[in-house]
Amino acid sequence: MSAWEFGAIALAGLWAGMINTIVGSGTLVTFPTLLFFGYPAVTANVSNSLGLVAGGVTGAWGYRREIRGLGGMLARLAPVSLLGSVIGALLLLVLPPEAFEAIVPALILVGILLVIFGPRINVWARRHSTSHVLTPGRWIALVAGILAAGVYGGYFGAAQGVILVGAMSVLLPLHVQSINGIKNVLGLVVNLVAAVVFLIVEPSVIDWWVVLAVGLGALVGGSLGARIGRALPPWLLRTVIVVIGLVAMAFLLLT
Repeated sequence: MSAWEFGAIALAGLWAGMINTIVGSGTLVTFPTLLFFGYPAVTANVSNSLGLVAGGVTGAWGYRREIRGLGGMLARLAPVSLLGSVIGALLLLVLPPEAFEAIVPALILVGILLVIFGPRINVWARRHSTSHVLTPGRWIALVAGILAAGVYGGYFGAAQGVILVGAMSVLLPLHVQSINGIKNVLGLVVNLVAAVVFLIVEPSVIDWWVVLAVGLGALVGGSLGARIGRALPPWLLRTVIVVIGLVAMAFLLLT
């Protein structure tokens, strides 16, 4: 790997780390960049997932204030993301890419719609409920959404954050910044677990120079993304999420 190639991939990693922390579609930056430089698709996807773990750490740490007091909820949701990520990572290694290509844009569209209408649905649900406690039905729906996002994230990961924020916006009576903080932690779990699965099952497809370049960039990008994301007002944060989600959907449909 040449110095300029390393620098370009690191710059893509920085941008991806920022986007992942603010929204959750950073793979749409790094994955095409790696394909441009001639890396095989599976090597690019796996190495990218490993590198982006660094950005997930700094991004989740940057949102630590927003998730203060939500440790119990995270403790219950993290294992769901863990399970989904293992399933998704194994599917990546055993199934052809075409298996998910048809459904991924639809999942992103659902996530976008949930981000847009989630707060209104949540307000309606609270008005028609006698309790603000998460009901068993809503909890089951939340777990199903987190599991689906984990499977998708372990498989590819682009716009995983849109799906997570969308589902939680509908089902959790929390501020969007707190939801984004939870999203960052769950996204970190998914990337980390998928990385471990790749290391154990198929280490030969990993390019460690790519991992290093993406990781160094994402480490800085995650921290910057937390500062930017936390400063955005709720309406603007949701707008950014929707726009990135639409770009992600268009990218996947047109490539």
